[in-house]
Formats: sequence, C-alpha cells, structure tokens
Amino acid sequence: VGGNRDVLASFGFCRDSGHATENWDCPGKTGTSGHPITSDKKARSSGLCFSDGKCRIDYILVYKKSSNQSEKREVFERNMRAEGLHMEKESSVTNSDVIFLKLHAPWDVLCRYAELMNIRMPFRRKIFYMHRRHKFMSRINKVRGWLPRKPMKFTSDTLPDLEENESFTAPFSRSRIHHFIIHNKDTFFNNATRSRIVHHVLQRVKYEEGKNKIGLNRLLSNNSYEAAFPLHEGSYRSRNSVRTHGAENHRHLLFECWAWWGVWYKYQPLDLIRRYFGEKIGLYFAWLGWYTGMLFPAALVGLLVFLYGVLTLDHCQVSKEICQATDVIMCPICDQYCPYLKLSDSCIYAKVTHLFDNGATVFFAVFMAVWATVFLEFWKRRRATLAYDWDLIDWEEEEIRPQFEAKYSKKERMNPISGKPEPYQAFTDKYSRLVVSASGIFFMILVVIAAVFGIVIYRVITISTFAAFGWALIRNNSQVATTGTAVCINFCMIMLLNLYEKVAILLTNLEQPRTESEWENSFTLKMFLFQFVNLNSSTFYIAFFLGRFTGRPGAYLRLINRWKLEECHPSGCLIDLCLQMGIIMVLKQTWNNFMELGYPLIQNWWTRRRLRREHGQKAKDGFPQWERDYNLQPMNVYGLFDEYLEMILQFGFTTIFVAAFPLAPLLALLNNIIEIRLDAYKFVTQWRRPLPSQAKDIGIWYGILEGIGILSVITNAFVIAVTSDFIPRLVYAYKYGPCAGQGRAGQRCMMGYVNASLSVFRVADFEKKSEYRDYREPPVSADPYSYTLQFWHVLAARLAFIIVFEHLVFAIKTLIAYLIPDLPKDLRDRMRREKYLIQEMMYEAELERLQKEKNERKRRKERNGHHKEWP
Repeated sequence: VGGNRDVLASFGFCRDSGHATENWDCPGKTGTSGHPITSDKKARSSGLCFSDGKCRIDYILVYKKSSNQSEKREVFERNMRAEGLHMEKESSVTNSDVIFLKLHAPWDVLCRYAELMNIRMPFRRKIFYMHRRHKFMSRINKVRGWLPRKPMKFTSDTLPDLEENESFTAPFSRSRIHHFIIHNKDTFFNNATRSRIVHHVLQRVKYEEGKNKIGLNRLLSNNSYEAAFPLHEGSYRSRNSVRTHGAENHRHLLFECWAWWGVWYKYQPLDLIRRYFGEKIGLYFAWLGWYTGMLFPAALVGLLVFLYGVLTLDHCQVSKEICQATDVIMCPICDQYCPYLKLSDSCIYAKVTHLFDNGATVFFAVFMAVWATVFLEFWKRRRATLAYDWDLIDWEEEEIRPQFEAKYSKKERMNPISGKPEPYQAFTDKYSRLVVSASGIFFMILVVIAAVFGIVIYRVITISTFAAFGWALIRNNSQVATTGTAVCINFCMIMLLNLYEKVAILLTNLEQPRTESEWENSFTLKMFLFQFVNLNSSTFYIAFFLGRFTGRPGAYLRLINRWKLEECHPSGCLIDLCLQMGIIMVLKQTWNNFMELGYPLIQNWWTRRRLRREHGQKAKDGFPQWERDYNLQPMNVYGLFDEYLEMILQFGFTTIFVAAFPLAPLLALLNNIIEIRLDAYKFVTQWRRPLPSQAKDIGIWYGILEGIGILSVITNAFVIAVTSDFIPRLVYAYKYGPCAGQGRAGQRCMMGYVNASLSVFRVADFEKKSEYRDYREPPVSADPYSYTLQFWHVLAARLAFIIVFEHLVFAIKTLIAYLIPDLPKDLRDRMRREKYLIQEMMYEAELERLQKEKNERKRRKERNGHHKEWP
C-alpha cells in the first residue's frame, strides 16, 4: 500500500483519519447550476464538510457520551468503516455531552451501492422528435412571446435548468460506467442520492456481532443515537435577493420561490422540490397543488349554489309559511323543561336551511360526483407525466426491509423475478399475524363507536338542561346550543383518540411487511379507517339517524327506557348537519395548521432564545450547519402520513356530505392555498432535512380517494332523499299541492306544504292542539296516528330517487373514466420513441466499444510484430 501512494495521489485522493477519500472541493454554497461559488475558507466554516474542507458530509449521526449504549455504537461504527464509509467526530458547540458523527461516502462506495440499489443515472441527452403538432405549438409560442408573461410562472432566469430531467437514464453499472455522463464526480451523484445511499448502508449494518441485530432504526429507538439526518445545503436566508444576485444554494432558492408567502400565487417548482427532498415529497406537493387547482371550479359552483339560495330566499314559499305560522303550536322537543313552541320561532332556521337546501342542491351533488371522477382521472395523467419526467415509469421497489430480513433470514426461497434467494414468510405465519392485526383494528373502531354513543347520550340529556338555562339566549335556542357543544366535545374526543397511532404502529410491525412501501400502505390503511370513523361517525349519526327513530308523541322511543331520543329541529335536520360539518371542518383545519407550523415555530424560537442566553456571541456568530440542523424539529416519524391524511379527510368532507354543505369546497380551497405555503415553509425552514426517498405514485392513498368518491355518491343520494326536504316537497308539488296533476312545480305549487307535512296530537290539558313533523292520521280518525298515504308516497319517491341518482351518477363516472385515457397521447409517443432511441444508443455504444477493443488489439499486434523484426 505504501508503494501505491503516488497512484492514489494521481487519482486525487486525500487522507482523512487514515482512510482514502476523494479530494473533492466541498462547496459551502452552490449556485443554481450546482457549481461552487464560494472560497475554501467559507467552505470549511459552512459546516458542510469534514475539517479538511474537502470531504462533503453526506449524513449526520448524533449521540450523547453519557449514553450507556457505547458498545453497540462501537460495533456499529466499526462495521460502517468496513463498508467503506468515512467518519469524523466533533463535539457540540453548545453541549459537550453531544457528539456529532459526520459520515462521508467515497466514490467507490457510491458506485457499489448505486449498482445494488438500481439507481438510474443519466447516460445521454434527450433528443425530442418534433412532429407537426410541436412545430405548430412552437409557432404559437413565438406569438405568445409578444404577450405579457404569465404571472404564475417563474422565469427561466430564476429557476435552474436541472439537466437530469433532460437526459436518458439507465440503472447504474460499474462495468458500463463509460456509458454514463460523468463530467465531474462531485456532481454526478447529487446530495439527495448520496444521502439515500448512506442511509441504505446504515439500515443494514450490524450493531451486535454474531446476532441478527441490524439497522439504524433500532439504534435510534433504544437511544444509542439521538438523531440521524442529512444536512440542509446551507442557510435559507441571504442579504441578497435571488433576482439580483442569484441563489446561494438550493435551499435558499426554494425559500425565495416556494416557501415565501409573497409567492403564494405562483406555480410550485416541482423539479427543484424533487431534487432537494426526493420524489416522494415532490409527488405529495404535486398532488396537493393539483387538488388545490381542481378545487377552483368546485368552490365556484358551490358558491353559486349558496348565492342562488340567498337570491331566492325571499321567494321561498316554505320559509314564508313557517315564518307566518304564529298560531301553529309544536310539541316540546324534550320531556322536562322544554316548552311548547310556535312554529314561527324557527323562522331563522328555516331561512338558513334554504341557503343550503334549495333547487340547485341536486345539481351540485351530481356535479361534485363527476368532479371527483374528473379530478382522479386527470391526476392519473398528471402523475404519469411526472413519473416520466422524473424517470419513475419503470421504478419498482424490491428492497426488503432490514427487520424482515433479520426475522426470516433462516427461511429462504428463490425470487421468481431476480432468481436470487431471499427471506420468506410462511403462509400460516403471515395470515395469523393479519388476523391479530385486524382484531386490533376492529376493537379500536368499536371504541370510537362507543365514544359516539356517549355523545348521543350527552345530546339527549343536555337539551333539557339548556331548556331550563337561566340565560334566555341559551334557553330559547337550546337545540342549537346542544348541537354546538356536542360538536366541540366530539372534536376534543377526536383529538384524544389520536393516540391510536402507537397501536397502529405496533400492529403494523406485528405483521412484518416485506418492503417499506408495504409497511406504509398497511399503516396508512389502519390509520385512515380509524380516523375516518373517528371524524365522520357523528356526522353519519346526524345525517341518517337523528330524529328518524324517535316514535311519536305519546309513544316515544327511549334510550335505556329513560331518555327520549333527540328529535330534529322543526325546520328540519339539515341545519344540524351543516353546523356539525362547519364547526368540525374549521376547527380541524385550524388545529392542524397550528400543530404543523405553530408548534415547530414555538419550539425552534425557544431553542434559539435559550442558545442566545447561554452562549451569547457564539450564537450570534453562527453555528456549523450540523449544529443548526440538530436544533431544528425532526420530521414526523410517519413521514408524509399526517400531511396526506389531513388532505384526504378534507377531501371526504368536500365530497361525502357536500349536498348538505355547498361551501365546503370553498373552505377547502382557502385552507389549501395557505396549506401549500405552510408545508413549504415548514419543510424548508423549521424541519431537519428529511431523507430523500423515491416513489412513483401516492401509494394506497389513490385507492382511498377512489373509495371516497364511490361513497360520496351513495351518501349524497341519501342526504338529498332522507335528510333534506327535497323529495317531500317534490311529492307535494306534483301530487298534493295546488298544481297536482298539472305536471309542473314552482313556488306557487308549494302553498300549504307546511300544514301538509305536520301531524296533530291531542293534549288533554292544553287548550290548543299541538303538532309535530310527520305524516300520521289525526287522533279523530278511524286509525289514529297511523301513517297516511302521503307518507308511503314520500317513502317510495325517496327510494326511487336513491336508485335513479346512484345509477345515473355511476354511469356518468364510468363513462368519464373510459373517455379520459390514463396516458396523454403525446406522452405515449414520447415513451415509445425514447424506448426506440435507447435501443439504438445502446447498440451504437456497444459497437463503439467493440471497435475500440478491436483497434486496441490491432495496435498491440502491430507493436508486438514490430519488436520481433528489430535486431
């Protein structure tokens, strides 16, 4: 080895702690093209390199010297050196007990693991085929050049030209390394790829000799290491603007062009997000941006439906009759303390109900069902385009989880795809674990249903309490007060029951999924089922059960033979459903936004304040990058789960009960415009840099979205038919009203509807008759309190509407899904041409290599023959 030092020096290797490393310039700050724009002195002080200022830090491990897990760390670090990783330790500036272990992957390690992980790298620039359509579009773009630029797009001077998006790629291979574009070893593997490779190594290094105990995750869980993360690329702030002096690094560029509130109306720089944070996070923000953009037409139509209700309020015959019914006495809504009410007392609630339950409600429900289908179909096209641009079309995760390898390493079978032996989980073991996991999920869902049952009891008991309240405002609006407080209590219970996350992790680990994507999908399905039931169970109760099974005056159904079941308001149950959805949606989104950004902001502010107070001038001069990143908040251990879950639950609110709350898309749109910048600000400034990871779609979330779309059709059909008064009004207008038999319906045809929808109950000690909402015979009839013929007509119309509505909407959804192809035609043509060009280029490259070998043999033969003739 000593005799080969000159050879090592000729390759530009440096000696670091006795190991050979590449003599790379370690840029403290990089321009938008990735080239260093700072001096070596700044590079050394930036905190992105080893102490020699040359070997770039690819990963950081943090531990405390006082930890009692030193033996495991020593074994782990010794095995890391055996894998070829280079290390350097440094004490914390603020706490001498904290040690930072800086890791660097040399060129040979990167190449070896890039080949094992099948990382695709660029090998030739793309040549796009310009057919007639593209030529025509290029002429149009020339004309557009004279027009003002789109304000939502960034100029080419602001965002960098990311070359990897414009090159053909192939799985990296050391034997064919001459095929790949390697202008500079410093930039061939970008920072995200280097961190991903190092993390892959750390997940498979043993920390106890002679045992199958491997992986960084276990060392983090038993506190051998306090933290593990890749570094941010410098500071996100600068004294100079990007527009005048350029970006100092990609983090600074992301902040200026994405996370800054001043660019809220701009398109997201998805290619830059993908380069910095990885494909999985890039796809999340692409989906979130697509979903937000698609909410614009839904919010506009929902707002128009609401405005239609406002404009037609004065012409609504039903609300007029309710407001004028001062002589109609309604039965009490509870047993004790609740007085007899005048029907005119619910005038305001009748008007509010009309704002949401009017003639445009059915149209809006059909529109939202079609909108959900269009949104999902066009997202598939958008995802395909991104997968092609980001080179993820052929990407498949075959990487087995280290925990699965350790558990089933003794049982192996041949992989039918790769032909290599791999760990195998027996059928009986797999499904026995699934049964135990499913039982745990079922039990937790029963806990949620029990909590909802408790809220039902609260509503039944509390309405009498509010009816006897001393404050007249509460006493006169006891039912609304009951609903409002019940919703707030329900929200608190939703937050408390979020402890199910730990149970879901335990159950998912018990299943022993084979790959990371299988683990994420299993965990996601458990959490979504629980959260969906937790968030929507009370809403389903109000929509479909409240006031449906109460019986009648004199023969009420009672809970535990004691409490009378809750009835709907005299103006209908829709007002309760609107109140439930509005409060839950606003409170949930407000709370999520605070926890996502407010909590890390407060934590980071408190940390900076403590450091300034304890260290004074050191804190003002600035800490190394690893110290600054360590003081930031770690990303959620569940990855993007919380981000997706919040949006998927919001999508459910926007579609499932949208017939009862047309303003839901508008509220979702306003929230998402803020949500995109909140998440961007959080990722760039408040969180440690998450590990970049790959994904070609949003995983199981797409299937959940499709399920919500199907469920929304069914629920909206039942909301219109059962919860709202749309069907009873329609039956009255065509069958029992003034226009009966004339084949037309209008406000004039609704005269007398209120009286027709009420039934009479005889009260012995009351001078006047009292009435209630139902279709029953009067007490003086031959069959008192039995259902009238109108009741059966309304019931038949409701069932017929549900069947027709569902079949019609599902037919429209199926037709739209069939008409919209999953791949755009131009993308399909580009993929076919790329496949053809790749085959041609690989063939030409192989011919070129063979020709070079042939020429080399010929020259060698000529040289050997020339020496034989020499005397």
